This record gives sequence, C-alpha cells and structure tokens, in this order.
Amino acid sequence: MMGWLGNRLDAFRGRGASAATVPPMDGALRPNTLLDGARVVLRAEQPDNLVLSNGAVLFSSGAEVLRLDAGAGTSSLVRRFEAPVACLAAAEGDLIAAGLEDGSIRVFRQTQDIVTLPVAGAKRLSCPVAMTFRDPATLIVCQGSLANSPGHWKRDLMQRGSTGAVWQVSVPDGASRQLASGLGFPYGVVASGDDLIVTESWRHRVLRLAGTGAAVPVLADLPGYPSRIVAAASGGYWLSVFAPRSQLIEFILRERGYCERMMREIEPDHWLAPALSPPKNFLEPMQGGALRMHSILKPWAPTRSYGLLIRLDERFRPLESYHSRTDGARHGVTSCLDLGSRVLAASKGGNAILELPPAQDPSP
Repeated sequence: MMGWLGNRLDAFRGRGASAATVPPMDGALRPNTLLDGARVVLRAEQPDNLVLSNGAVLFSSGAEVLRLDAGAGTSSLVRRFEAPVACLAAAEGDLIAAGLEDGSIRVFRQTQDIVTLPVAGAKRLSCPVAMTFRDPATLIVCQGSLANSPGHWKRDLMQRGSTGAVWQVSVPDGASRQLASGLGFPYGVVASGDDLIVTESWRHRVLRLAGTGAAVPVLADLPGYPSRIVAAASGGYWLSVFAPRSQLIEFILRERGYCERMMREIEPDHWLAPALSPPKNFLEPMQGGALRMHSILKPWAPTRSYGLLIRLDERFRPLESYHSRTDGARHGVTSCLDLGSRVLAASKGGNAILELPPAQDPSP
C-alpha cells in the first residue's frame, strides 16, 4: 500500500521513477571521440555478439554466425540459421549456444550438426537477448520480454515493458528454472562467482543476482540503455550502452496517450525513441532541434543514437569510457570482448567491429 501511494505521489510531483531528468555525462563518462578514432577491424552488416570460442572470435550478423580473422580483416561463415541471431554464448572447447529471433535456442559445435535445445518447463522462455555459460552443462538465458521479440525492442521500451526474466537451462536435457522475473529488458549477463551480473536496459541499471534470487542494484541511473556486459581481462567489467537517454524520450514515455498513438500511427523507424544509428532520411524525427548549424551536425546536439562503452572496476565504478558523439559514425555499441592484448567492440549501428587500445591499469 505504501509503495503504491509513493508511486502515485512520485507521478504527481514528477520525481523518482516519474522524473524526466537524465544524468549528465561527466567525470569518467565525459564525452570524447575515442570510438570514432579506433581502428576498424572489419566492416560487417550490423555485427553483434562477440564471443571467444576455442581461440577464435565469433560474432553474429543477421542470420549468420561468422568467424573473425582480425589480421586479414575478413570473416568466414560458421553457421547460417533460418532466423536472425539475437545472442551468442560460448563454453570451453567449441560448444556454442545461439538464441534466435524466433525464440528458439540452438546448441552446437563448430564441427557438428545443429541441435535445437528443448527447454522443458519454460514455455514462456522466449525473446532470448543475452546468454552465458556457467559451465558446459548450464546455460544462463536473459529473456528480454514476453510480449515482443528481440527485434522489436523499441516497442517494448515504448510500452514500458517489465516482463523480462533470467533463466537457468540445463544443456543436456533442457530442464529450466527461472532465477528472476519482472525485469525491464535484461540485455546482458556475466557470471561473478556464484552470482550473476545482469544489465536491465529500461531501468538504466546493473543488478547483482544472488543465488537466492535476490536482485540488488550495483550501478544505477545510467545516462543510456545498457546492453551486454563482459569481464575485463585486468579485472572489472566492460559495459556496452547501445543508445542514449534524453529528457524528450523520458517525457514521451510518461505521456501514455501520445505514446500509444505514435506507436499506432507511425512506422517504428520514425518514432521519437532511441535508435542504433544516426538519422538517414528526412522523415525521421528531430531533424530540427538545433541539430545543425551552417549545415554542420554539432557533436553536442540532441540525439537518439550514440556510441558508448564503459569500463568498470570490480565495484562497478566507471573508470573510463569510449564515445562516438552525435556527429560520429560508431553508434549502437551492443557487444564487447576483452582478449587481454586487445579489446574489440561491435558497433551495430556503425556496421563495424572496432579494436580499442588495451585497457589501462586502474590503480593510481
């Protein structure tokens, strides 16, 4: 009762979860152009899901899983599916799991036929958007939404979806167990001892999910929507942020009548909503709004897309960040892989896989 009353007061006063404010990018998140200055390892169509499998770097592009040859700047086909690949995970050896846009999960080896994983007791396990192996027999799956498929993430955000869940699935027989529910699009997961670290995109935060099922925020009020999170070779984590928050979008999310009409009458690409890439035609919103001056796009102009990768320490404090600003081309960073000697990042909106400088030692 008190929680309900508090939410109503917050909505009336415009504070708490109903506030339309967005934290500034400052300190370790101060904007720069490091993503745009990073070396392009490979140009590919919407690359995503960087993983390391048996010494090889794999990534997804549409319905294909590809092997990256960074030295030659080329890729080779590993598997092609009948639906786009939404997420990948790799275990020891060459065991790989792929979650597809149609909701199915395939577990296979690079040298063996594809096997569809029967997920027993998880009829509602759909919309896989992130996965990780605890061990070769245990797969952790983030279900983004019950109402929308991975490709319809924008609709789920505008509907203020909170039907996401985290599942534990046994690879041999498909037996499953729900670890957490009621999440706002969990879009990344990494194991940390007995706990799981999960990103919750629509609530702009990172959670620690204990073995007891309790979810505790460890990083909150991010200036963007977080996606995948991976361990850093030197300790801590790399956090991908696929789109920026803005006061305009926060305001629209609270104007339900306007939002519902927008979704009903306008094509999704033209919604006032986050995007993975900069505007490409005159029908997209925010063509005004002081975006340009003398035909030059200003780097500090309001934007629906952005490139951001954050390095966190073991206590989830931001140490450094890599940006592609409004006038940049490396937007929509959805995945990262730390190989120790180099760090790779997938700019899904920029159609490129980038190589960043090695992570610096955070100690003074």
